[in-house]
Amino acid sequence: MPELPDVAVYVEALGARVSGQLLERVRIGSPFLLRTVEPPLSAAHGLRVTEVRRVGKRIAIGLDGGLWIVVHLMIAGRLHWHKPRTKLPGRRGLAAFDFPDGTLILTEAGSQRRASLHVVSGEEGLRALDPGGIETLGSPLPAFSAALTRGNHTLKRALTDPRVFSGIGNAYSDEILHRAHLSPVKLTGRLTPEEIERLHDAVNSTLNEWTARLRAECEGGFPEKVTAFREGMAVHGRYGMPCPACGGKVQRIRYASNETNYCPRCQTGGKLLADRALSRLLREDWPRTPEELDMITGGVHSK
Repeated sequence: MPELPDVAVYVEALGARVSGQLLERVRIGSPFLLRTVEPPLSAAHGLRVTEVRRVGKRIAIGLDGGLWIVVHLMIAGRLHWHKPRTKLPGRRGLAAFDFPDGTLILTEAGSQRRASLHVVSGEEGLRALDPGGIETLGSPLPAFSAALTRGNHTLKRALTDPRVFSGIGNAYSDEILHRAHLSPVKLTGRLTPEEIERLHDAVNSTLNEWTARLRAECEGGFPEKVTAFREGMAVHGRYGMPCPACGGKVQRIRYASNETNYCPRCQTGGKLLADRALSRLLREDWPRTPEELDMITGGVHSK
């Protein structure tokens, strides 16, 4: 799922192309995309773009008269900029937004249709789509600490909860926790002031650095290589590979269709966190260190 750095770069690239332009029309390729009926989508046709804004992981296009078109890409949604009146691509094409200078195409890979499009009126309508998490970038430490410790959850859950923090998902939470040298399963209620400050610094430095990096990769073009797995990440998507900080093997916790990647040496004092799938098989024989796991599995888990 595109997260804050990706969405921020999308917003910048889109704003540079459509700000001040007329939205001629929106062509819908999937009946499951549009989630609102009032105001109607047709009300946006012929209106001028006044602003492009990020709302958490959503992209909001502001139009004359206070109308907003809000796109949530979810996991597999992506945006593409093409020449004017480009045809919607086959099964992947969900919507086309036609402007005088180009067409914005929304696509979604796979068969599940999770991406969404809302049409809302005014700031109040926009706020109704915002889960309410604080803006992580630039938030002062006291506000960050208050949001983090309002409930007692694991750090991984707290960072990825849009009601707590805005724009952080599975990928960048892994990177933030690795940089902060904190376990993904540590409870927020047990954090020391020093650990909270360390996490606050890691959130800002990680998101700022990756936003700048993705912006530089575009070189003024439109972002086309939006992915959760990027070269240069420390732990996310690097299961079994060496940690760039200590050289130890990156490990994982799997749950449903997601996984959390972490470095035991850097984040958990060398302790191996129980992986739900494998620990069911091993039960009381679950190893306590990566070295013990290698002895049990013969290193197969890291291949």
